[in-house]
Amino acid sequence: MTARIYRPARTAMQSGTAKTERWLLEYEPESARQIEPLMGWTSSSDMKSQLKLWFDSEAEAVAYATRNGIPYRVEQPHEPVRRSISYSDNFKFSRIGQWTH
Repeated sequence: MTARIYRPARTAMQSGTAKTERWLLEYEPESARQIEPLMGWTSSSDMKSQLKLWFDSEAEAVAYATRNGIPYRVEQPHEPVRRSISYSDNFKFSRIGQWTH
């Protein structure tokens, strides 16, 4: 069973970068989920899918996986591209496109 080491992205409800600096080690599912016939809930016999380990750095997570003999895959985070735009750029003479009221 392979573990996945990654830094989770911020949720859609966040505008800042809180809780995105830590690294997460979680296992990939071994088997697909089944629908439980009586209640209709989804269930799985895979207990490792419930395990999530948090680390302060990528190196700590990799060291833990190698120390315990866990095969792992590291996914590097995608950094957001920030554009710097000011309000006064809407009224420039060199603006591409027409500004109308």
